[in-house]
Amino acid sequence: MNVARGHSDFARVYDEHVWRVYGFVAYRLRDRDVAEDVTQATFERALRAWRRFDPRRASESTWLLAIARNLLIDHHRRDRSALLEPIDERVAPAVSGPEERFAGTPGLVAALEQLGERDREVVALRFGGDLSGPEIAAMMGLSTANVQQILSRSLRRLRKVLEDAEVTQVGLAQARE
Repeated sequence: MNVARGHSDFARVYDEHVWRVYGFVAYRLRDRDVAEDVTQATFERALRAWRRFDPRRASESTWLLAIARNLLIDHHRRDRSALLEPIDERVAPAVSGPEERFAGTPGLVAALEQLGERDREVVALRFGGDLSGPEIAAMMGLSTANVQQILSRSLRRLRKVLEDAEVTQVGLAQARE
């Protein structure tokens, strides 16, 4: 492969897929800075492996999300920050950027945390990574029907949790009046 052409091709792949990869990673992590770091590491690893990429085996998007998924697994194995007391993010000034479209509301984040690990990953690949059911199935070693069932069940569960939370909020507001 011509090195100059290879790097320009990779630049195109980066431009086309960076927000999809970030979306998937941001769905899986609570920390924007860590999500950015994992996204960066994904593209660094992809660049080193670019000559070995085979479009007959997977699409660019699926290949990049598989790399990101492996890096997330590595991150969770090493991550010990869950043992530390969280810092209230409301203290720091908020600077919004294009990644804000991937940030969940506190209610959505709490609802996602009530799903099992596999269910959260399927939801993240579908809505953060914008993968189709068959692509998720291939990546996770599941049947397409199983992926569709997981998504359907997860979305029903999320809807119920969010509706219950809304009813609770309305009840609290009425009690204050």
